[in-house]
Amino acid sequence: VQLQASGGGLVQAGGSLRLSCAASGRTSRLYNMAWFRQAPGEEREFVASIKWSGGTTRYADAVKGRFTISRDNAKDIVYLQMNSLKFEDTAVYSCAALFAGDGAYNFWGQGTQVTVSS
Repeated sequence: VQLQASGGGLVQAGGSLRLSCAASGRTSRLYNMAWFRQAPGEEREFVASIKWSGGTTRYADAVKGRFTISRDNAKDIVYLQMNSLKFEDTAVYSCAALFAGDGAYNFWGQGTQVTVSS
């Protein structure tokens, strides 16, 4: 399984970006997909996740009300719509996949840089 993330860039505070992550390969057992981020000098942190079947979502408190995760099951793509971006949202954003029967996110995309200027 390969994950290809895209959509990062430079945006002013208050602006919006949409990230995409396309999954390819053997995705029939896909259970959950998520976005994580890592800022310079910080540990990687959870941002949002979505169950592939049913669409149940979870968000980190820091992004609730501003970010929306969604998916296109037919295309095996997960999106992260980021609105009202803040300087502290600056990080490398990575998508990850959790498959049925696995205990952790074992498949990761390459990461895409999001930079928010203040």
